[in-house]
Amino acid sequence: MRSEALDLDHTVHVSVSKGMTIENQHCLRYALDGRLVARQGAMVAFRGDPEIRTLGQGIKKLIKRAASREGVALMEIEGRGEVWLADLAKNVVTLTLQPGDRLSVTGKSVLCFDASLRYEIRTVKGAGMSGGGLFNCEFEGEGSLALTSHGELLVIPVTADAPLRADTDATIGWSTDLDASIHRSEGVKSLLKGGSGEAFQVELRGDGLAVVQPSEGPIAPKAGGGIGDAVGELLG
Repeated sequence: MRSEALDLDHTVHVSVSKGMTIENQHCLRYALDGRLVARQGAMVAFRGDPEIRTLGQGIKKLIKRAASREGVALMEIEGRGEVWLADLAKNVVTLTLQPGDRLSVTGKSVLCFDASLRYEIRTVKGAGMSGGGLFNCEFEGEGSLALTSHGELLVIPVTADAPLRADTDATIGWSTDLDASIHRSEGVKSLLKGGSGEAFQVELRGDGLAVVQPSEGPIAPKAGGGIGDAVGELLG
């Protein structure tokens, strides 16, 4: 079929730079000459002959992810070629971290990142299971990071005079120079009656930036399991 028979706005052209570029609103292209780390199952197309392998996270991260249901199952892609990545047609954005930058991100929002970046799973202050058990992936180093969001994300400045509270499911991340904690806005009586659905928020104080999506994400069925079920998820 001739390309002229299709919408040329959707035609992929030759890469002009290495690394990450936004192919369209919902898909990222990575011109690969080395290594890339991505969430498992995110690759939608590739050319060249990259080697793809599951990336072990180490027992420390494995235990944290099992207990928190946070983090992200990762794969490593190595070689030369082009790789297209997406996650359920969510919006895709890229960020570039410089030495000294540190960003806290929810694991479900991570699409891929340069292998030069390091990350650790950390808990948010006050995030017991009653507060959603919120754990985040904290990135640092030098390199690029691609995130996904339901809808076009919002970057909200936070200052000492203007702290921010954001829904835990709508929060994508924040700069780690902010003080983050879980705030409960509903009392026990309200929660026992079913609650309003707005019981807990991430409270951010200090000077920095918060990243929020205009959605609380898809409604998922409630799971009754604990650590054992989470380990089962990890092991497939």
